[in-house]
Amino acid sequence: MRSSHRTTLLASLIALGCAAVLWFAYDWFQGRFLRAFSQHTAVFSGDPLRLPPDLAGPGAIRLVHFWDPACPCNVGNQQHLSELIDKYSAQGVEFYAVQKTGSQGHLPTNLTHLKPLAALPGSGQIPASPAVAIWDRAGKLAYFGPYSEGLTCNSSNSFIEPILEALSVNREVNATHTLAVGCYCTWSTSN
Repeated sequence: MRSSHRTTLLASLIALGCAAVLWFAYDWFQGRFLRAFSQHTAVFSGDPLRLPPDLAGPGAIRLVHFWDPACPCNVGNQQHLSELIDKYSAQGVEFYAVQKTGSQGHLPTNLTHLKPLAALPGSGQIPASPAVAIWDRAGKLAYFGPYSEGLTCNSSNSFIEPILEALSVNREVNATHTLAVGCYCTWSTSN
Protein backbone atom coordinates (compact mmCIF):
# COMPACT_ATOMS: atom_id res chain seq x y z
CA MET A 1 0.00 0.00 0.00
CA ARG A 2 2.87 2.27 0.71
CA SER A 3 4.18 1.69 -2.80
CA SER A 4 0.88 2.83 -4.35
CA HIS A 5 1.01 6.11 -2.37
CA ARG A 6 4.55 6.76 -3.64
CA THR A 7 3.51 5.97 -7.20
CA THR A 8 0.51 8.28 -6.94
CA LEU A 9 2.60 11.04 -5.38
CA LEU A 10 5.31 10.65 -8.03
CA ALA A 11 2.74 10.67 -10.86
CA SER A 12 1.08 13.76 -9.38
CA LEU A 13 4.41 15.59 -9.09
CA ILE A 14 5.32 14.69 -12.67
CA ALA A 15 1.89 15.86 -13.91
CA LEU A 16 2.22 19.09 -11.93
CA GLY A 17 5.74 19.64 -13.29
CA CYS A 18 4.56 19.04 -16.89
CA ALA A 19 1.63 21.46 -16.38
CA ALA A 20 4.01 24.12 -15.03
CA VAL A 21 6.41 23.68 -17.97
CA LEU A 22 3.52 23.91 -20.46
CA TRP A 23 2.16 27.02 -18.74
CA PHE A 24 5.55 28.78 -18.81
CA ALA A 25 6.07 27.79 -22.48
CA TYR A 26 2.61 29.10 -23.38
CA ASP A 27 3.16 32.33 -21.47
CA TRP A 28 6.56 32.86 -23.13
CA PHE A 29 5.13 32.20 -26.61
CA GLN A 30 2.17 34.49 -26.05
CA GLY A 31 4.35 37.30 -24.72
CA ARG A 32 6.84 37.02 -27.54
CA PHE A 33 4.77 36.23 -30.63
CA LEU A 34 1.12 37.08 -30.04
CA ARG A 35 -0.11 40.64 -30.06
CA ALA A 36 -3.59 41.46 -28.91
CA PHE A 37 -5.62 43.54 -31.29
CA SER A 38 -6.57 46.71 -29.50
CA GLN A 39 -9.50 48.80 -30.59
CA HIS A 40 -7.33 51.85 -31.28
CA THR A 41 -9.26 54.85 -32.56
CA ALA A 42 -7.39 57.35 -34.70
CA VAL A 43 -8.50 60.70 -36.07
CA PHE A 44 -6.79 61.40 -39.38
CA SER A 45 -6.64 64.97 -40.68
CA GLY A 46 -4.88 65.74 -43.93
CA ASP A 47 -4.81 69.52 -43.47
CA PRO A 48 -1.03 69.80 -42.91
CA LEU A 49 -0.03 67.43 -45.74
CA ARG A 50 1.56 68.77 -48.92
CA LEU A 51 3.34 67.11 -51.78
CA PRO A 52 7.00 68.03 -52.24
CA PRO A 53 7.45 70.83 -54.81
CA ASP A 54 8.71 68.44 -57.52
CA LEU A 55 5.51 66.33 -57.23
CA ALA A 56 2.97 69.09 -56.53
CA GLY A 57 0.51 70.39 -59.07
CA PRO A 58 -1.25 68.65 -61.95
CA GLY A 59 -0.08 65.18 -62.92
CA ALA A 60 -0.89 61.56 -62.22
CA ILE A 61 -2.94 60.32 -59.29
CA ARG A 62 -0.40 59.98 -56.45
CA LEU A 63 -0.72 57.58 -53.52
CA VAL A 64 1.63 57.97 -50.55
CA HIS A 65 1.98 55.09 -48.08
CA PHE A 66 3.06 56.08 -44.53
CA TRP A 67 4.74 53.26 -42.65
CA ASP A 68 6.78 52.54 -39.55
CA PRO A 69 8.99 49.42 -39.78
CA ALA A 70 8.54 48.75 -36.04
CA CYS A 71 4.74 48.73 -36.28
CA PRO A 72 3.24 45.22 -36.31
CA CYS A 73 0.11 46.62 -37.98
CA ASN A 74 1.95 46.94 -41.32
CA VAL A 75 1.65 43.21 -41.91
CA GLY A 76 -2.13 43.54 -42.12
CA ASN A 77 -2.07 45.65 -45.26
CA GLN A 78 1.14 44.81 -47.16
CA GLN A 79 -0.39 42.16 -49.42
CA HIS A 80 -3.30 44.46 -50.18
CA LEU A 81 -0.95 47.34 -50.98
CA SER A 82 0.97 45.05 -53.34
CA GLU A 83 -2.32 44.20 -55.11
CA LEU A 84 -3.16 47.92 -55.39
CA ILE A 85 0.21 48.58 -57.01
CA ASP A 86 -0.29 45.73 -59.49
CA LYS A 87 -3.77 46.91 -60.44
CA TYR A 88 -3.44 50.69 -60.46
CA SER A 89 0.13 51.23 -61.70
CA ALA A 90 -1.07 50.14 -65.12
CA GLN A 91 -3.72 52.88 -64.90
CA GLY A 92 -1.09 55.54 -64.28
CA VAL A 93 -1.30 55.84 -60.48
CA GLU A 94 2.09 56.66 -58.95
CA PHE A 95 2.98 55.03 -55.62
CA TYR A 96 5.28 56.54 -53.00
CA ALA A 97 6.30 55.65 -49.45
CA VAL A 98 7.25 57.77 -46.44
CA GLN A 99 9.03 55.95 -43.63
CA LYS A 100 8.70 57.22 -40.08
CA THR A 101 11.58 59.56 -39.28
CA GLY A 102 14.32 57.92 -37.26
CA SER A 103 13.09 54.38 -37.89
CA GLN A 104 15.16 51.55 -39.36
CA GLY A 105 13.87 48.97 -41.82
CA HIS A 106 13.02 48.09 -45.38
CA LEU A 107 9.83 47.42 -47.25
CA PRO A 108 9.22 43.80 -48.22
CA THR A 109 10.26 42.80 -51.74
CA ASN A 110 6.66 42.82 -53.03
CA LEU A 111 6.57 46.59 -52.29
CA THR A 112 9.82 47.61 -53.97
CA HIS A 113 7.85 49.53 -56.63
CA LEU A 114 7.01 52.20 -54.06
CA LYS A 115 9.20 55.24 -54.69
CA PRO A 116 10.68 56.41 -51.38
CA LEU A 117 10.17 60.00 -50.29
CA ALA A 118 12.61 61.34 -47.73
CA ALA A 119 9.92 63.55 -46.25
CA LEU A 120 6.52 64.95 -46.99
CA PRO A 121 5.65 68.44 -45.75
CA GLY A 122 3.29 68.01 -42.80
CA SER A 123 3.90 64.28 -42.38
CA GLY A 124 5.36 64.78 -38.91
CA GLN A 125 1.87 65.68 -37.70
CA ILE A 126 -0.05 62.61 -38.84
CA PRO A 127 -1.52 60.65 -35.93
CA ALA A 128 -0.87 57.01 -36.82
CA SER A 129 0.37 54.50 -39.35
CA PRO A 130 -0.11 52.63 -41.56
CA ALA A 131 -1.88 55.44 -43.36
CA VAL A 132 -2.36 56.59 -46.92
CA ALA A 133 -2.76 59.93 -48.67
CA ILE A 134 -4.05 60.21 -52.24
CA TRP A 135 -3.78 63.28 -54.46
CA ASP A 136 -5.94 63.64 -57.56
CA ARG A 137 -4.72 64.59 -61.05
CA ALA A 138 -5.08 68.29 -60.23
CA GLY A 139 -2.69 67.90 -57.29
CA LYS A 140 -5.42 68.30 -54.65
CA LEU A 141 -5.44 66.03 -51.60
CA ALA A 142 -8.47 63.77 -52.11
CA TYR A 143 -8.09 61.25 -49.28
CA PHE A 144 -6.11 60.87 -46.09
CA GLY A 145 -6.65 58.11 -43.58
CA PRO A 146 -6.25 54.41 -42.98
CA TYR A 147 -6.46 51.66 -45.55
CA SER A 148 -9.48 50.21 -43.76
CA GLU A 149 -11.03 49.66 -40.38
CA GLY A 150 -10.21 46.57 -38.38
CA LEU A 151 -7.20 44.35 -37.91
CA THR A 152 -6.38 43.62 -41.56
CA CYS A 153 -7.02 45.18 -44.92
CA ASN A 154 -8.10 43.61 -48.19
CA SER A 155 -10.16 44.61 -51.20
CA SER A 156 -13.44 43.73 -49.46
CA ASN A 157 -12.99 46.20 -46.57
CA SER A 158 -10.63 48.78 -48.08
CA PHE A 159 -11.40 52.47 -48.39
CA ILE A 160 -8.77 52.84 -51.13
CA GLU A 161 -10.28 51.08 -54.17
CA PRO A 162 -13.43 53.25 -54.23
CA ILE A 163 -11.29 56.39 -53.95
CA LEU A 164 -8.95 55.34 -56.77
CA GLU A 165 -11.88 54.22 -58.95
CA ALA A 166 -13.62 57.59 -58.49
CA LEU A 167 -10.44 59.55 -59.22
CA SER A 168 -9.74 57.38 -62.29
CA VAL A 169 -12.98 58.62 -63.88
CA ASN A 170 -12.30 62.23 -62.76
CA ARG A 171 -14.94 62.30 -60.02
CA GLU A 172 -14.10 64.69 -57.21
CA VAL A 173 -13.31 63.15 -53.83
CA ASN A 174 -12.91 65.09 -50.59
CA ALA A 175 -12.22 62.66 -47.75
CA THR A 176 -9.31 64.24 -45.93
CA HIS A 177 -10.68 63.87 -42.38
CA THR A 178 -11.31 60.34 -41.16
CA LEU A 179 -12.13 58.66 -37.87
CA ALA A 180 -11.39 54.94 -37.81
CA VAL A 181 -10.90 52.03 -35.44
CA GLY A 182 -8.17 49.59 -36.37
CA CYS A 183 -4.63 48.39 -35.90
CA TYR A 184 -2.51 51.56 -35.87
CA CYS A 185 0.77 52.66 -34.33
CA THR A 186 1.51 56.17 -33.12
CA TRP A 187 3.40 58.19 -35.72
CA SER A 188 3.93 61.62 -34.26
CA THR A 189 6.79 61.94 -31.80
CA SER A 190 5.72 65.38 -30.57
CA ASN A 191 2.78 65.77 -28.20
